[in-house]
Amino acid sequence: MELWESITLGLIGGMGLLLYGMYIMSEGLQKIAGHRLRNILSTLTHNRLTALIVGALVTILFQSSTATTVILVGLTSASIMTLKQTLGVILGADIGTTVTAQLIALNVTEISLPIVGIGATIIFFSKRDKYKRIGQALLGFGLLFLGLKIMSDTMHPLRDAPFFKQMLMSASDYPLLAIAAAAVFTFLVHSSAASVGIIMVLSMQGMVSLHSAIYLLFGANIGTSFTAILTSLGSSREAQRVATAHLLFKMAGVLLLFPFVTPYAVLLAKLTASPGYQVANAHTLFNIGIAIIFLPFTSYFARLLQKIVPEKHDKTSSTVELKPKFLDTKLINTPSIALGLVSKEINHASDQVFDMTTSVITIFELSSVELLDKINKKEDYLDVLYKATTRYLTDIMRQPLSRQEFYRSMSYMHIVNDLEHIGDIIEKDITYIASCKIARGCKFSEAGWEEIKDMHNYLCDMVRMCNLALFSNDKELASKTAKMYPEISRMERRLRAKHFNRLKDGTAQSISTSSLHLDLINSFLRISEHIKNICQEILIHDSSQNYQSHHMSYDINDEDLTESVDF
Repeated sequence: MELWESITLGLIGGMGLLLYGMYIMSEGLQKIAGHRLRNILSTLTHNRLTALIVGALVTILFQSSTATTVILVGLTSASIMTLKQTLGVILGADIGTTVTAQLIALNVTEISLPIVGIGATIIFFSKRDKYKRIGQALLGFGLLFLGLKIMSDTMHPLRDAPFFKQMLMSASDYPLLAIAAAAVFTFLVHSSAASVGIIMVLSMQGMVSLHSAIYLLFGANIGTSFTAILTSLGSSREAQRVATAHLLFKMAGVLLLFPFVTPYAVLLAKLTASPGYQVANAHTLFNIGIAIIFLPFTSYFARLLQKIVPEKHDKTSSTVELKPKFLDTKLINTPSIALGLVSKEINHASDQVFDMTTSVITIFELSSVELLDKINKKEDYLDVLYKATTRYLTDIMRQPLSRQEFYRSMSYMHIVNDLEHIGDIIEKDITYIASCKIARGCKFSEAGWEEIKDMHNYLCDMVRMCNLALFSNDKELASKTAKMYPEISRMERRLRAKHFNRLKDGTAQSISTSSLHLDLINSFLRISEHIKNICQEILIHDSSQNYQSHHMSYDINDEDLTESVDF
């Protein structure tokens, strides 16, 4: 009984170290990759071969093909990547996850303690954020293999337990049961690398035959796709297709190889006599084989997935739910990707602001109550986007962030706040002015109306240029737009003076609409001030030095902002 307690505790502790090691190594490598990760995934995946390579490299970073697939689900849900782009990445991800198995076969477990020591030393004695991240990745790498070593040492006495050994060795007699058990276990631990590591340890201890190990590997490969399937539920149809693709690739690979397990085992035995290498090679060759078979046909496979998971047409619902278009809460723990989604959502919100700003003049021209209602509905939607984006950014800032990611998050906070203020000015002030004008049935003087249109046109130019600068992160255009603010400020003062002159001359229409006229041009000026603020954020949000000089209220001393930020 004492032996079984020792084994159980050792397995739990070893598994905990392995999973925690994978987590912190993935986190450290992600910090090193930084904001480049999203750009790489969205720009280098148009070609099948480069998509395959990118998928393999990203999975080495995350140490999990499941994590890569979950990210792909989020990016396709946000329309940043297409289904066709993701298929090559998924196949590459399956190859990337085999690297850990090859390292285990190299007996890296024997040097796990020195690696942990080196990583911890770098973290504690380094002051530069760059080296701390490298130390974190090394520490995670060492803990991963230390966990495997503990599990291997714990299971060593089980070689002499006839019942346990016979149970594992007989897995080849019940292949479907072995596949199902390995799939469920892999799903529960959310890591095929962990499952493959355990299978390799069992094989190296002589507790499972090569045939049994192959069946268990089949299960581990299928189980790793279940998490992505669950993640995609409730997402867009495109995201569901990505998750389904991962499962179908694995299932198809297993079905193709299942009848040939015996010759496959013979081939692996001829390549090497080492049980560890045999299992590692079985895992690697299986995933490389899937990639070779399916990569040339990704276009056809994308069409097949569109038929398997068709678009959903809900004819019963007449109301459209107001919700953000791009934000995905499942990607918050990957800040570099999540901030990319925030950028897309802010561009979407900026489009709403541009439409509202350009439409307001038509309300006064047509005295249209219907258009006024439409603008108010747009502002309601803008409020939803503001609240959702602010909440999302707050959750991101509770994650371990690099200095650059923190400043970028704060800039986005300021931008979305300015966009929301513009929406409020339009809803609470300009539409109120329009309602008063419609209710009274009054008109602006001809000269006054031309001045209002001129100022509105100038404001629309500012909003349009700001929108473009925000979309393309064009600092030159942002600077040019911000420099338009002094002119619109002077314009507001000129138009105010001209209006007072008309009042002095006794122009009847100017007298009846005086307060409306002055409030309207003042509202245009206030909108332009928020546009200027957004342009200034575009100019500074990629530079921590510029950010600190612009926002002196934030005193950040840590080199790496790994503590959570609470608002």
